[in-house]
Amino acid sequence: MNAIIPNSLQSAALRTSYLDIENVWKAYGNFVALRDISLSIQQGEFICFLGPSGCGKTTLLRAIAGLDPQSRGSIRQAGRDISNLPASQRDYGIVFQSYALFPNLTVAANIAFGLENTGRPWDEIKSRVKELLELVGLPDKALSYPSQLSGGQQQRIALARAIAINPGLLLLDEPLSALDAKVRVHLRHEIKELQRKLQVTTIMVTHDQEEALAMADRIVVMNHGVIEQVGTPIDVYRHPASLFVANFIGETNRIKAHFSRGIVTIGRTLLETTVTGFADEADVTVAVRPEDILPHARGHEQLAQPNHLPVTITAMEFLGSFWRVHLRSTELGGTPLVANFSMNAVRRFSLAEGEDLTVELPADRVLVFPAAR
Repeated sequence: MNAIIPNSLQSAALRTSYLDIENVWKAYGNFVALRDISLSIQQGEFICFLGPSGCGKTTLLRAIAGLDPQSRGSIRQAGRDISNLPASQRDYGIVFQSYALFPNLTVAANIAFGLENTGRPWDEIKSRVKELLELVGLPDKALSYPSQLSGGQQQRIALARAIAINPGLLLLDEPLSALDAKVRVHLRHEIKELQRKLQVTTIMVTHDQEEALAMADRIVVMNHGVIEQVGTPIDVYRHPASLFVANFIGETNRIKAHFSRGIVTIGRTLLETTVTGFADEADVTVAVRPEDILPHARGHEQLAQPNHLPVTITAMEFLGSFWRVHLRSTELGGTPLVANFSMNAVRRFSLAEGEDLTVELPADRVLVFPAAR
């Protein structure tokens, strides 16, 4: 019997490599900004470079664009070696954090700028500008100037200008960071929908983990000039490759522990885990995400279960869709825990500051990493 392959996997299998980065280094004097970066990006993918300030993500984007070429290593786009090409000879559109719209030109003229440089007939340019304004939902702003637009509208115009010449690669350098929270959420959805419609290979630089999780097909997590992990949003969140990734993407409880024969010991508590690969009698750091801590009614029958322990609520914060609950347990040697409980769970167990309850740390959600230095 032939196996049935889901459509999503079929689509991924049919994709071809579009951008190949091999052994790229970038140094400024004695400072190494990028260290032996290798990455393959597929045709039509939406990739996010994610990491803290100074991790190298913008440096890598600028190397791809030819704005600040790599010190060594190669970059190939659609099979063409672009490693030493000037920016003007590379096939991409770019949107900067500041949008970089020409303040003395109308919206239509801003969008048409790149098209005019290609020598296209004026009628064709006018038609393309009109098409793009409708595509980004601003058909009535052709004669406006950038100063007359909101930040979100300027961002859309910058995006329209970047895709006007149908580039093979779209580069976005923290395009939403200057906008307020509600506009960012709205625009990230619009940008993703537009990218899906155009099927243009896209790389976005961001330090916003929520932005990356919501928009990316794959996330490239960077730190100190190296790639820590590459994977889907679910992969990097649920299966972080390092303690850095676990800490940077989402929130996590970090607890010093001891590992032996598949069991971690924290204070007087033994926790089962599905993690393997550590030597016996190793000092480790255990990481548990707040949403993975499960509340149970206090009772001896609960405490007899594996990975269940008694805790006391020391503080509660109402955050709208859930409660952030601060816990302490003598079984963990006094190590504090932070849990995220749903409103229904808080109501069901009548949780309040000072109350005792039992919580469960599921074995498959107890992550184990080498001991933090």
